[in-house]
Amino acid sequence: MKCISVYTKDFEVFSDIYERILELNLDDNEETEIDGITVGDAGEIPDDYIEKMRQKPEVAVMRIKKQGVIILQHGEVFEILIPTEEDEEAEETA
Repeated sequence: MKCISVYTKDFEVFSDIYERILELNLDDNEETEIDGITVGDAGEIPDDYIEKMRQKPEVAVMRIKKQGVIILQHGEVFEILIPTEEDEEAEETA
């Protein structure tokens, strides 16, 4: 899964720019700003990352089933985990 980090702790601000974030086509480790909020591509995450984060009490986990997107909120960052083509192919063969 591809990870996009959004550096804000304000859910309302995150919600306001979420759709625009999904439209970005950032290269690995590239950062940009949207409405003063830093957004960066953190690259691919390991398969076990989501499960590790779910176990932490300070992490909120949200899922958008239609898009297969998982959003993690912890500290002052939101992480948007977007399935890649390889992830989707793996699910189809499973």
